[in-house]
Amino acid sequence: MNKKAIIILADGFEEIEAVTTADVLRRADIDVIMAGLKGYTVTGAHGMVIRADAVFHENDPLPDALIFPGGLPGAENLAGSAQLKNVIIKMNSEKRLIAAICAAPALLLAPAGVLNGREATCYPGMEKSFGRDIKAVNAKVVQSDNIITSQGPATSFIFALKIVETLAGKDKARKVSRETLFGA
Repeated sequence: MNKKAIIILADGFEEIEAVTTADVLRRADIDVIMAGLKGYTVTGAHGMVIRADAVFHENDPLPDALIFPGGLPGAENLAGSAQLKNVIIKMNSEKRLIAAICAAPALLLAPAGVLNGREATCYPGMEKSFGRDIKAVNAKVVQSDNIITSQGPATSFIFALKIVETLAGKDKARKVSRETLFGA
């Protein structure tokens, strides 16, 4: 049975982070749904308009992974959703995979409390939003138990491959890396 991942898009999302992650996961045969936070049409931080596959609903069945691109004001728009915060807390309590990149770890995951006691990374300079209970790490990708964080657009491919490795195994991640010439 294929794993299911939902990428949540809010207006102002970082396009590279969202599209790269969706593409890499689909190449790994992971069922990816791009869900708009407030509707089907979502506009990225650089004007790219995406038609989402679905609209986020708090009461939908929980996926195997919930993924958050950053970007501004995208990460701020995600952080403004109390319903999304509830789902993040529930996902974490069930040890399901939560992955966030760029500004999303600092603006969305940290305030939700799911990074407390963990190591995490984010867009450089945004770690000031982490607080004392989160250990900021200067690394492209950091995995701490069920949570994966990453720095930004240029780390999107590494971020996506770490999600593939976690959901589908190292062999699948290596295969996608080879086939896309990332590891060549």
